[in-house]
Formats: sequence, C-alpha cells, structure tokens
Amino acid sequence: MSYLVLARKYRPKTFTEMVGQEHVVQALTNALTTQRLHHAYLFTGTRGVGKTTVSRVLAKSLNCQGVDGTGGITANPCGVCQACTDIDAGRFVDYTELDAASNRGVDEVQSLLEQAVYKPVQGRFKVFMIDEVHMLTNTAFNAMLKTLEEPPEYLKFVLATTDPQKVPVTVLSRCLQFNLRPMAPETVLEHLGHVLGQENIDSEPQALRLLARAARGSMRDALSLTDQAIAYGGGQLQEAAVRQMLGSADRSHVWRLIEALAHGDGHSVVQTSEALRVHGLSAAATLEDMSMVLQRMAVLQAVPDMGEGDAADPEAAETARLAALMPPDETQLLYSISLHGRQELGLAPDEYAALTMVLLRLLAFKKPSGLVASLALAEKKSLINPPPQVPVAVSMPLAMPVESVQALPVREMRPRDVAPWEDNPSDNPEGGDSPNFDHDSDAAVVAVPVRQQAEPSAALELQNPSADQSLRLTTPEGEFWHKLVMDMAAAEAINALVRELGLQSQLVARDTDTWMLRVERESLNSSTSRERLEKALDAAGYPVRLLVEVGRVQDSPAKRNAAAVAQRQAGAEAIILNDAYVQSLIRDYGAKIVPGSIKPL
Repeated sequence: MSYLVLARKYRPKTFTEMVGQEHVVQALTNALTTQRLHHAYLFTGTRGVGKTTVSRVLAKSLNCQGVDGTGGITANPCGVCQACTDIDAGRFVDYTELDAASNRGVDEVQSLLEQAVYKPVQGRFKVFMIDEVHMLTNTAFNAMLKTLEEPPEYLKFVLATTDPQKVPVTVLSRCLQFNLRPMAPETVLEHLGHVLGQENIDSEPQALRLLARAARGSMRDALSLTDQAIAYGGGQLQEAAVRQMLGSADRSHVWRLIEALAHGDGHSVVQTSEALRVHGLSAAATLEDMSMVLQRMAVLQAVPDMGEGDAADPEAAETARLAALMPPDETQLLYSISLHGRQELGLAPDEYAALTMVLLRLLAFKKPSGLVASLALAEKKSLINPPPQVPVAVSMPLAMPVESVQALPVREMRPRDVAPWEDNPSDNPEGGDSPNFDHDSDAAVVAVPVRQQAEPSAALELQNPSADQSLRLTTPEGEFWHKLVMDMAAAEAINALVRELGLQSQLVARDTDTWMLRVERESLNSSTSRERLEKALDAAGYPVRLLVEVGRVQDSPAKRNAAAVAQRQAGAEAIILNDAYVQSLIRDYGAKIVPGSIKPL
C-alpha cells in the first residue's frame, strides 16, 4: 500500500478527535443531540483548520446507521456502518463535494441543484458541500438562492470559505455561520507530539516548537511540514535539521542581536548580520523571530507573573534576561521596527544590507549623534538664552504681474527712491545696508535684522486663541526645573519617554529627599519612566525620590519652551509689519506677506 501523508492519515473522523475548535464542536454536538438542525451551514476560516473535516463528520452524524444498523442522528458517529465508511472513503452517493474554485459557473451549480429534487438513495439526508464558495460567480450565487433558502427537508447545505467577505449577504443571511479559528502554537505542538507518538518517531521538543510556529495556525500545514522534516532528517526530528529546513535563524543569533541593541553596540549588530549572510539564513525569518521574542519580552515587562508558567520552555530564561536588560519603551520601538522592516527587505537590492539598516534604526532613535546632536543641543540652548539679534527673512509675493514690474524704468525702482537713507547710510535707522528689490522674481524678499526685545520677565505669556485667555508660566520652582530638565536633555542623560516626562511635568514641591511632580496625562506616569528619571537626577547631583500626581499643569519646561518660541515669533512678525519699507511695498505695490513665512533665525 502506498504511503498516506500524515495530514490525511490523522484527519479527525469524529467531533471528539478534533482539536482547537471546541466552540464549533460544542455547538454542532448540542444541535445534533437535540436535533435542532439548520438547513444550511457556513464554515469560515484560514486554510487547514478543519472546514472540510467538520463537513464530513457532520454528514456522518446525519446519516450514521449505528453498529447494528438501527441508529439515528447522533453526535458520535460509529465509524463502522456503511454510511460512515463510504463517507470516509469518498464514495457515499448522497454526499457531494463541489470545488467552487474550479466549478464556479452557473452551469455547474444548476447541475448540482438538479439533484436536489431526488430523495436520498442510501442515506437519511443529502448533503451538498461547496468548498471555497466565495469563488462562485454572481450568476451562480443567484441561481442557488431559492433552493438555499427553502431546500427539501432531506437536503442540507454545507458551505466553506476562506474569505467570507466575498460571499453575498443574501447567502450569508440564509446560513448558520461558524468561524473556525487559527490554532494556537501550543495546541499544534501538543497534537504533533501525539501524532509522532503514534508513528514511533523520535523528536526534540524544540524541533516541534519550530514546526508549530511555522504552521501559523494551520494543523494541515503543521502535519505537512512534519512529513517534510521527517524525510529531511532521515526519520528523526532534530532542532538543527528542522531549523535548516525552514531557513530559520538560530535563536542565539536573535538573542545576540537584541542584547547588542539593548547595549547600543552597533559593531556587534553588524557582525551578527554578516554571520547571518555567511550561513545563508533568511533575513525575513530573523526579523520574524525577533518579533516573537520581543512580544514575549513586552508581556514579561508589563506582567512579570506571566513568565512563571514557562518552566518547560528552554527559551523562557533567556527571554526573561533580555526583558530585564531592555527598557519597555525600547522594546516596543524595536518590535514596531522589526514588523515594518520585513516589508522593506524586498525593496532593497541586498536583503542583508536592508536587515542591517533596519536593526541600526533603533540605535539612531536611541542616541542622536553628530550634526543632529549638535543642532539639537544648539536649539535647546537657544531656548534658554535667546540671541540678542535675530535676522528675519520674509518672502512677499506681489499682487501685480511680473511683466508690469519689469516694464518700469529700473531707476524708478532703485532702493534710493523708497529708502532715502541710502545716500547717507548714517540715516539708516537700522544701521545696516539698504534692503534690495529683486526685479527677476515674482516676490519681494526683505532681509531685516531683528533686534531682540528686552529680556523677558519671569512671567511669560502665551496666548491661546481657542480659549481666549493667557497662560501665565510662573511658579516658584519653574525656573529651576526648566533649567535642570534642559541640561539633562542636552547632555543626553534622558531620552524618549523619560525626556517627555521631564518636559511635560511641573515641579510642585521639593525637599531634601522627595520631589513632587504633576503631569496632565496618566500615560506619562509609568513606573519605568519615573525610575529612570530618578537615576538621571541622581547622576546630576539630586538623589531624590519622585512622586507623580495627575492634574492641571501650569508651568512645565515644555510650556516655557513653547512660550519662548511664541514670543520670538511674535516679536519678529511685529518688526516686519512695522518696517517702513515693508509698509511701502504693501501700500504702493499691493504686496502681501505669505502666512507662516516669517521665521526667526
């Protein structure tokens, strides 16, 4: 006898043998026991989760004759009567399976429906099973609507599909729908162990874990991969052979990458990526494995007690170690980068170079360097000590066409005609060069040195148009907290969520060992961010314990920074609008200032 693949050999023959679909089995079992039977069933779900199997078991339950030939409708078909054996063998005349993927036209459906007028030949019910029903044409669907709604009492419809959204609502409303769920890796792992025990095949637990994960919720795929692994390993299932067959990266590579990223070790990241290239391991599989490990790390970081039940998993200890090594916010960021990075691998000419770039992206977010860090530091310092003089560049499109401007005599447009201080520069109220007018452009560009206004007082005002009120940023501890947070941010002692906590918080009170902060959002008040901010304060010379409350914040470093920027912007706009030359351009040539074009530099 020829070899029968595991997926067919171990196909469930009764509801009790099915695994991972308890919600469907319970509903059908109760319906069969009470004989409250619907005339049409629709089974949905991904490939290999048991849609066809449920249909065949249901057909056996409806037509089972019992061991002695006197049985009736039952939830536990005997499996030995003529009806049960014929359905298992695929030769029961009253059970018809139609593959809608290859028989999708109205002619095939009408040919099937023509059989509905005849009573069962051998069994108790006729059962029409249409697989991949969403592939039928609209005409075919319309042809079966009437029979599907009011079939003869001896006829049952069973429809199966992997894409129920493509099934017309007129069909959905006529069926009792069951969704077969993808199976959990633990369920697949347990079933594979049972099958291999029946086959007397030795296997390593980690090899079965790899197969269970690679199946992606499909039991049929898991059994097919197991068949392939048995052939690849010469009758045995070993982790190394299964990993090589699947093209999966060794978990040690994944752990090494995550640890290097946690320490900010770019050199180790690049070396490990090159090792993956040398061994020919899949870059996409590496990112997928990283996502799995990071997901478990995130769960452990959020709910530490979840790791207590993983003693049988050899990877649990290493996952817990990495979870303690990497901050939760970086874990979330790296998980997101790994997920989106898989989509980028196909766009790059070299997938391993793309893998390296994806991994190094976390380091770029983690610690700014070079020109970016210098610019960030300069910006932070400028918010604390604004420069005494800020030049402003304004672009003002003229209302009149460019041709009309060029038609005027050039001497009529010289700056001396609109700026009388050119002949005597000492008369220039700004003490600088005369402004220039560009005839070859459709915009008047004015460069005016803007003198910084008087030093802002301790009370900065930021207008809020929507609320029509001013927000006064004055608290006794505000100046101290603002300078301390900006200094720590400039020194890169705090970043990411910790920096956000410092910027968005108000120092309400402080004593020698305890400081009270106030934030407006509960999401900022995480224990991890609070502990890391305490460490940064300790390194800055303030070994204190932080208490955080949620409430209205009046004075925070972020609000002070925004107020300083708004004040500089308002001062720059006022100087431009009050400039005599700008006013002459607006008055004489209808020039307009482009909104948002005035920027203090």
